[in-house]
Amino acid sequence: MVTVVSSDVCPYCHAAKSLLDSLGIEYTEVTVNLWGDDLRAIIEKTGMMTVPQIFNGEIAKENLLGGYTDIAKLHEEGKLLELLG
Repeated sequence: MVTVVSSDVCPYCHAAKSLLDSLGIEYTEVTVNLWGDDLRAIIEKTGMMTVPQIFNGEIAKENLLGGYTDIAKLHEEGKLLELLG
């Protein structure tokens, strides 16, 4: 299951979820406050300072696919669906 860490006020988060929806990819969304402890904890795990953060599985650095531009590029290259199997 894909996990998307996002914020309600982030346009890239909305774009990432729209892309996943258009491909029929189910995901779990974790909504964070951009200035809250919940995001800080995720940043400590991944080292990535922005949202969205998209994971192939649970929230862990080794599962991180990246942000919206990363998954959009993977999709353009025909690799996203293959990665998500």
